[in-house]
Amino acid sequence: MQQRARISLFLPLLVSFSLVLAGCSDSDDSVGHQQQQAVTVGVVTLKPETVNVSTELPGRVTAFKVAEVRPQVSGILQAQLFKEGSLVEAGQQLYQIEPSLYKAEVASAEAAVARAEALIKSTEARFNRFRQLLDEKAISQQDYDEAEAAYLQAEAELKVAQADLNRAQLNLSYTRVEAPITGRISRSVLTEGALVTTGQAQALTYIHQLDPVYVDIAQSSEEYAELQRDIRAGRITTDNNNQAAVTLTVGKGFNFAETGKLLFNEVTVDPQTSSITLRAQFANPDHILMPGMYVRAEVARGELQQALLVPQQGVTRDPRGRATAMVVNQDGVVEQRYLTVDRTIGSDWLVTEGVDAGDQVIVEGLQKISAGDSVKTEEVK
Repeated sequence: MQQRARISLFLPLLVSFSLVLAGCSDSDDSVGHQQQQAVTVGVVTLKPETVNVSTELPGRVTAFKVAEVRPQVSGILQAQLFKEGSLVEAGQQLYQIEPSLYKAEVASAEAAVARAEALIKSTEARFNRFRQLLDEKAISQQDYDEAEAAYLQAEAELKVAQADLNRAQLNLSYTRVEAPITGRISRSVLTEGALVTTGQAQALTYIHQLDPVYVDIAQSSEEYAELQRDIRAGRITTDNNNQAAVTLTVGKGFNFAETGKLLFNEVTVDPQTSSITLRAQFANPDHILMPGMYVRAEVARGELQQALLVPQQGVTRDPRGRATAMVVNQDGVVEQRYLTVDRTIGSDWLVTEGVDAGDQVIVEGLQKISAGDSVKTEEVK
């Protein structure tokens, strides 16, 4: 009986002790949960901005002018008078074609002119005498007409002889093959001793004007149409001339020093690539840009109004590749948002859908939280 009494007294104490332990356990869980709620994260509050929008596109360098040097008379190449790959000036002699035949033609034409001039003197004197005799009624009208016709024919023959002389002199000058433009000359296709002919298909050499140069840039027709819609809607503003600035990246990250200007857009779309061609012009004083060189061109599109920029460290991708961000709502609770991103601008994403102005995007402490957690925020600059 005494043992049962002791057990009866011990049971209430055991129950009370258990309740105290349970209370302590609940208290510890509550403290732990409060500590989890007290996690501080770094956020960026989104504000609408006006940003400069640009597009990076592939391009090819094209010479400002290209001249094909061809012979204008036939003959044997007598001499090459330039250094291959050098800079030549317009009017500089490049080749000499054997001139002997053309000098002979000039001499023959000069003799024909002299003969015509002598003939015109005699016919002119006879014509003047017959005019006086006709006034005196000493000759018939037929004799006078024949003298006048002979004089006029001599004048015509002189003009023909002078034209032949001019042609012969021009052909002689064509034996000096000169540079039509200023630029850098390429290798010579033919050498001394080669026979060249008028109108031959093969050029003797090529000259490229490299300062300035053109850069032809390919842009998809969809991007071009989207840009025009944004301009008409007022989301993007451009200058009055719509001559966008263009910068180049050459090779492995080398930024070309000169800034170019966009000249025009092609008026048709390439049916094979569904792209249009933009042409930009660049000063190229050091001849760094060469025809055919591949470059990356960054074309300024204008100013985008009311843009929302989200730091890249605050944007992640889910397994399906969708852009997501953690946003703290007005109640201090973390929400997961799916974003529509357009492009990168510096270290930020340009976001078009998924967030609004005033939203707080978490950029620090993402590994400590998950959707639904209550957090404290601290603005990150």
